[in-house]
Parts: sequence; structure tokens; C-alpha cells
Amino acid sequence: METFKIHEYGRTELAQLYCPGIMPESAWKKLKKWMAHSPGLLTRLHALGYDHVHTRSFTPAMVRLIVDALGEP
Repeated sequence: METFKIHEYGRTELAQLYCPGIMPESAWKKLKKWMAHSPGLLTRLHALGYDHVHTRSFTPAMVRLIVDALGEP
């Protein structure tokens, strides 16, 4: 199994790592839902510049926060 690497990911790219085997848009919707239900995660992401409408990719710092909250994909 390949080791997950922290680097910049497109939002759909990261979502598909968490939700393989489903359509990209469905994977993104599911990841967004998980992020919203993780206490404090969105607040910390917003502090790094995350905007759920305009953000198309996650910086390495954002990916680290997501992985810390949700675990590795």
C-alpha cells in the first residue's frame, strides 16, 4: 500500500482518495460533509484561507488539518 503524502491536492483529487469508487462530485460532497461535521475543522481551514465556494485546491497546511481531523485516506 502506498504511503499518503502531504502536498497540495485538488479538492476532488483529495475527495477521491477518501471516497474511491464513487463519482468525483459525489466524493467531493461527501468529503465536504465530513469536514463540516468535524469539530473546529472548518474554522481552522478558514484561518488558512479556505473558502468552500472558491477554493479549488488544498494547500499542504490545509491537507494536514484535514488528515489530522479525518485520518489518512
